[in-house]
Amino acid sequence: MSARVMAVWCPDWPAVAAARAEGHGLHLPLAVVGPRGVLACNAVARAVGVRRGLRRREAQFRCPELVVVAADPARDAVWFEPVVQALDAVVPGIEVLRPGLFVFSATGALRFHGGVEEVVTRVVDAVATAGTECQVGLADELPTAVLGARGSALLEPGGDADYLAGLPVDALVVEPALGDPDELAELVGLLHRLGVRTLGDFAALPLRDVATRFGEAGAVAHRIARAVPWRPPSVSAVPTGSTVEHRCDPPLERVDEAAFLGRRLAGELHAVLAAAGVACLRLSITARVEGGVEVNRVWRCSAPLTPEGTADRLRWQLEGWLTGTAIAGGVGGAVTALVLEPVEVVPAGRVQEGLWGEAGLAEARVHRALVRVQGLLGPESVRVPVEVGGRGPGDRVRSLPYGDAQADPVTEGPWPGALPAPSPSVVWPGSGYRLEIRESRDPGSGVVARVPLAGGVLLRTAAGAPVGVGPRGLLTGRPESVEMTGRRCALLGWSRPWPIDEAWWEPGPGGEPRRSRARIQVVPERAAALLLCCLVGDEPGSWTVEGVYE
Repeated sequence: MSARVMAVWCPDWPAVAAARAEGHGLHLPLAVVGPRGVLACNAVARAVGVRRGLRRREAQFRCPELVVVAADPARDAVWFEPVVQALDAVVPGIEVLRPGLFVFSATGALRFHGGVEEVVTRVVDAVATAGTECQVGLADELPTAVLGARGSALLEPGGDADYLAGLPVDALVVEPALGDPDELAELVGLLHRLGVRTLGDFAALPLRDVATRFGEAGAVAHRIARAVPWRPPSVSAVPTGSTVEHRCDPPLERVDEAAFLGRRLAGELHAVLAAAGVACLRLSITARVEGGVEVNRVWRCSAPLTPEGTADRLRWQLEGWLTGTAIAGGVGGAVTALVLEPVEVVPAGRVQEGLWGEAGLAEARVHRALVRVQGLLGPESVRVPVEVGGRGPGDRVRSLPYGDAQADPVTEGPWPGALPAPSPSVVWPGSGYRLEIRESRDPGSGVVARVPLAGGVLLRTAAGAPVGVGPRGLLTGRPESVEMTGRRCALLGWSRPWPIDEAWWEPGPGGEPRRSRARIQVVPERAAALLLCCLVGDEPGSWTVEGVYE
C-alpha cells in the first residue's frame, strides 16, 4: 500500500478556543477579529451573516449582539493541545500544522484498525472526547488531504488530481497552512482576471509558464493543483548534534519563566542549525514533567522556522504543559527537562534572504530599528501610511506614528464626486511647490518635477486667454496648452471638470465661507498627465497641481 495522509480539521477553532477561554456559551454569536477583520466565527454568527474577512464594524452592524474577541495564537495553541493529546491514543505520529489542523500518516493506522471507516470513526470519537467536532480528509498527498478535510472527502488511491480539478481556485486561500495567505490571495485574484476558475484549469497550464509568470508562490500552488508528491508526514533521522536539551534546575513552574527560557533555547537551536548550514521545517518539542510524565509534540511548517516562530511554539506548549491542559488526565506539573529536536531540515541555501538579512528575520529587524529611531527622535519621527476613504487622491491616505493602534478605516464608498480610477501615482502635500516640465520625445512620457518655490499653473486657449471654471461648473474656454514656470506645452487632451462641494458647513482656513472647487485631468504633449484643481468662479489661471500620472 502506498503512503497516504489523513488530515483532521476542527472548524472555527479560533472561535472555539476563544469561547472556552472567555467562558462564553455556544448559543452566543462570537467572532475572532484581527488587524484585517474577522478571522473566524462560530455557526451562530454565520447564521446572521457574519463572514470571514468582514470588517469589525460591518460584522457588528449585521449582528449587534456579536461577541468580539481579539485574535490570540497562543490561546488557540494552548486549548488545542487536549484535542491532539486525545488523539495520541488512537494514532501515532501526529503533526500539528496550526491550531485546529493536524495530519498523520494513515498507512499504519489503516492497516492496524482494519479500514478507512474504522479509522475515521476512531478519530472522530477521540476528538469528541475533548468536546470538539472535526472533519477528516484522506488522500495521497498532504495538501489534497488538508483541502479534502473541509469537505470530508475520503479519496481512493490515485484520486487526488480528479478531486482537485473540480475545486475553485479560491480553495488555495482558505488554508493558511499551505502557504502565505497574502501571496496566495494575490495569485488567486490574478487567476480570476485571466479567466482561470478551477484548480483543474490551473493545473493544465504549462509548469514553465506558471513559474515564469507567477513566481515561486505560483509554482508551489501549481504543484498543489497537480497533486504532485509532497513532503510526507513521516519521522526522519535527527541530524547529528542538532538537538538542544535543557535541564531545568529548579524545575520550571511559571509561564513567564517558560517564555524567557523559550527565547533562549530557540536562539541556541537556530545557532546550531546555522552552523550546520540547515533550516528547520519540522520541530519536535519534548518535556519531562515531575511525576515521570513525558509529553511530545511535532510542529510542521510550510516555510523554515525562525527563532521567533520556534520560541512561540515552545511557549505555547509549555503553557499547556504547566497548566495541565496538554497532559493526559489534566494533571499539570513543573517541567524538569526540555528537548528541542529538528525532525526535518533543508539546506540553508534554499532559503532566500530578505532585504535586511536572514530569511524570516526581516520583519523583526525592521521593527527593532524603527522602534529604536522612535526612542531617539520621538514617536512622530516614524510614520506609516494607512489607506482610508475619500474623494480626492490626497484624502485616501493617512499617516500614523509607527506602532499606533489603527481603527478600522472606512475605505468603501459610496463617495459621490470621487475622482475615478486610475489614481495619480504621485501626490504632493501642501501647495508650497512649483512645477517645471522636463520634456520627452515620447508623447505623454515626460517628467514633471517639483521645485520648492511658490508658483501657479495656467491653462490657456489657442488665443492665449487663461481658462478657469465658471460658477456653473463649466470651463470658461477650450484649453489648448498648459503653462508652468514660464514654459508652455501643448495639450493632447483634457477631461471635463469634476465639481467638489464638500464640507460646505465648515469655515475655510481664514474663517471665510468654504468655496467649491473643481478638478480636471490634462495630458501635455511631451510630459506626464496632470490632475489640476481650482476654485469655482475664481479668476482664470489659478490652477494647482494635486497629482501626476507618471
